[in-house]
Amino acid sequence: MRRSISAGPIRSRLLFPAASITLTALLIPVFCGASAHAQVFVVQSEHIDGHYLEFKPTHVALPTQPMTERTRRDLLRFLTAEQGFAMRPLPIGELTLRANGDMHPSGSDYITELQSKGISVKPAGRVTITNVVIRGDRIVLDFNGGPYRKHRFLRHISVGADPNYTAPVVQDDPQAPTGSRLTLLFDHSLPEVTGMQVEELMKPIIDFSVKTPLEAYTDTLPPFLRAAILAHHVLVGMNTDMVLSAKGQPIGKMREQEGQMPFEVWIYGEAPQDVEFVRINGNRVIRVEDASVGKPVVVRTADEMGDYWNTQPNPNIREVKLGDQGPASAAEEDARKNVPTLRQGGEKLPNDNDANHPVMGPVNFPKSQPNDKPAAVPASAQQQPPSAPAQPAASSASSQNPPPSLKTPPSLKTPPPAQGSPAPPQNYVAINRPVN
Repeated sequence: MRRSISAGPIRSRLLFPAASITLTALLIPVFCGASAHAQVFVVQSEHIDGHYLEFKPTHVALPTQPMTERTRRDLLRFLTAEQGFAMRPLPIGELTLRANGDMHPSGSDYITELQSKGISVKPAGRVTITNVVIRGDRIVLDFNGGPYRKHRFLRHISVGADPNYTAPVVQDDPQAPTGSRLTLLFDHSLPEVTGMQVEELMKPIIDFSVKTPLEAYTDTLPPFLRAAILAHHVLVGMNTDMVLSAKGQPIGKMREQEGQMPFEVWIYGEAPQDVEFVRINGNRVIRVEDASVGKPVVVRTADEMGDYWNTQPNPNIREVKLGDQGPASAAEEDARKNVPTLRQGGEKLPNDNDANHPVMGPVNFPKSQPNDKPAAVPASAQQQPPSAPAQPAASSASSQNPPPSLKTPPSLKTPPPAQGSPAPPQNYVAINRPVN
């Protein structure tokens, strides 16, 4: 009995390492196999077609009479809950459109707005006017809820008697807004416009006419692409959105790899009917195979989009505005700035010309002239050894017969040099004595 009890722990201590080694040996192939078949997902910004950078202003005849209160009420009733289709991508932010004028932001700023804040509605997407505000010289319209929360400030305020137990004024919505806002701006004041005229002014951005989603999407494309999509014809170089608009969802998809290039094949049709194989790499069509009944297979690999994609902006290039500086700007940065003062420009005080209150002016340092050279030292002055300072004439006699206290002791006298040896250097001693 005692042996079985004592053998149990020893047995367990021996079995656990073996079990861990076996488990590790089994898991290593599993992880190795998982890493061998792993896929890499590349996250990149949404691609924006280049033709959306082009903007054509409208030419709508506007009345000159100011808007009345009755027209204002009719306009609110007409625009509220109106539905339309986006003619270009709408950002999760604000756009400003001048009546019969340009849109702001536009160009590269419009692309930056879409990539930084996100896309609210894609082209041909359905939008609904959820809020209309008419004031001053503008009409503000929110689409699909707008880009801001309903209570931007009240949701941060809580009220209660106990600071530890307070109730918010309004309940916060955890879902972030995904709508967009458009401000229609007029030159001076709001004219006597109707709802149809306002929709006509917004047509370059939102189209409120009745049409199918396919018609709404093709209206945003160039004529040759519009004709191909309406004819349900796939061109080499189209993106997936164009293929889906032209052919719809495929009946099957296959993923294959040719060399180092992975691609996806979309299959349209079933035998014995006509079958079309569309090969897609990334987001572009690179190959189309038409297998019609009773005809040889037609393979198209050449680009059929022309220079459509050459007009697209490079997502890695950003245009810097008001940031480039020339040599003059760099020189101005190095220049001395004026002393901070409370005076206005050109202001003078009564004490400026007072002699009892001098004012410090600028310090002018002497400037060296190009002809200035250091004075030359004569050669005789450079080679002449230093001499003892000249003594006055009155003390010449006393210097010839110095007093006994100033005579050199015999032990300090320099012995005469031996014959044939060079003379030792002479030591000059300057003695300063008072002159009587």
